[in-house]
Amino acid sequence: MDDPNHPATPPPKGVIYAPWERALDRVLTPFEEFIHRQTTSGLLLMVTTVIALFLANGPLADAYHALVELPLGVRIGDWGLEKSLHHWGNDGLMALFFFVVGMELKREMLVGELADLRAAALPVMAAIGGMVVPALIYFALNPAGDVPMATDIAFAVGGLAILASRVPKALITFLVALAIVDDLGAVLVIALFYTDELSLQWLAAAGGLTAVLVVFNLGGIRRPIPYFLVAVLLWYALLKSGVHATLAGVIGAFTLPARPRYDPAAFSTHIRKLLARYDAALAPGTNIGPIDQLRAVVQTMDNGVV
Repeated sequence: MDDPNHPATPPPKGVIYAPWERALDRVLTPFEEFIHRQTTSGLLLMVTTVIALFLANGPLADAYHALVELPLGVRIGDWGLEKSLHHWGNDGLMALFFFVVGMELKREMLVGELADLRAAALPVMAAIGGMVVPALIYFALNPAGDVPMATDIAFAVGGLAILASRVPKALITFLVALAIVDDLGAVLVIALFYTDELSLQWLAAAGGLTAVLVVFNLGGIRRPIPYFLVAVLLWYALLKSGVHATLAGVIGAFTLPARPRYDPAAFSTHIRKLLARYDAALAPGTNIGPIDQLRAVVQTMDNGVV
């Protein structure tokens, strides 16, 4: 609450507040800022990791493992999909993770740190080397055993996010690109050498769904719902095919449109004309005007920037 001995800070010029709006804004804004801060996800990852380590190695270990293996599923009529909580995390939440980092990587490849072909080639070569060299060393020492491949780099990304203000952006971008390439390489290795049953029918279905996403992109579809629905079907097809379903997140991210709807100069001219119409509709010396006209202009702006 405001100090009664000091007047409340006036709102910025041109901003109109309802009686309780500023009080609610003071309550909600810190939380919203926390949720949207870049370090939040990394901080939550570290905290939950510590909690999980304590539970898995403490007196509640049996209950923890029972919870992790708890079966969860969805059933509609005769169709059903049931996985353990552990598998939902690996196959479901990780697909969302790679969808998010895939979008960031695509943006960097188009207009960011990886727009230069030579810069983009560096994380690709690093990921390949990071998979091949440790595998060769392990095989040289233990030729009879299965070769392990460490592909979980999400923890490293979360750790860098916490230090985002102190870590060069190029390093974070490099690690994100490394994670994507590393995951794609692991998917190929698992599909070729470690998959007991690879369903060619479901792989063909996944290929068809990928083609649909590409057609959406080339056709200029920008609404997220069509991409989301097809990506969910793609995720299910990959899951049934035997290939790691996180690949659906990468494919979905790379097929989303990344080009602006309008030429930037034409968009600026159009918005300026709309602002002139908005100003002309206001009554002289007031901040009100014909509601229908003002709403129409604002709606046109909203439609233009979506």
